[in-house]
Amino acid sequence: MPKTLILIPSRMAATRLPGKPLLKINNLSIISHVVNKAKKTEIGRVVVCTEDQSIFNDVVKNGGEAILTGNHHNSGTDRIFEAYKKLDIRGIDYILNLQGDEPAIDEKDIINLNNMMVKTKSKIGTLGAEIRDKNFFSNENIVKVKTKENLNNKDYSLALSFQRNYSCKAKKKIYHHIGIYAYDVETLEKFVNLKQSKNEIKNRLEQLRALDNNLKINVTLAKSSPIGVDTKEDYLALKKIMEYKL
Repeated sequence: MPKTLILIPSRMAATRLPGKPLLKINNLSIISHVVNKAKKTEIGRVVVCTEDQSIFNDVVKNGGEAILTGNHHNSGTDRIFEAYKKLDIRGIDYILNLQGDEPAIDEKDIINLNNMMVKTKSKIGTLGAEIRDKNFFSNENIVKVKTKENLNNKDYSLALSFQRNYSCKAKKKIYHHIGIYAYDVETLEKFVNLKQSKNEIKNRLEQLRALDNNLKINVTLAKSSPIGVDTKEDYLALKKIMEYKL
């Protein structure tokens, strides 16, 4: 059975909402909520990769595992590759890069992505959810993915592009991109050894480095469309939802 490692990149210096990993929801930090979601999948070992001692301390205090990395990385994927090398774990086939600002992600969607990678022997995979709110199309904080085929519960499709803005008139085969990537180990190493592409830098989307270098990304359908925490407004909205559920 292929072996998967879940790595969660996290840092305090986010451009739009500095310090967001340690913001609290139900008295638990956002980053520790993400760790708990990852651990619930029981897919494999879960490690937070961070340059910040404060994040490291919070994760460990709340029962998670963390590792310190350098502060020179251009993307979360570059950061997790350093962590993977430092951890020196043998026999890993796939690495899931779960974004540290997705505390509302459904663990079943994480499991489905991992299953798709194993079943199809994909090189890179991610998730897309149906967009039901037309305001998503113009919201630059919500990344969208355009796919070759319509997504369904059984099959995946290739990603054609990722953008922050789409006209809602051109919404065919466009989905809410969920903040998670899956790589086979060989492709992850290939990715981090590529130079940042112009599209990646311009759009602040690391996945464009892959597409610009002809690396295929498979997209599978997520059953839920969680709120990622990019702004203060996102945080307050998600906090209200998660605290209301208790």
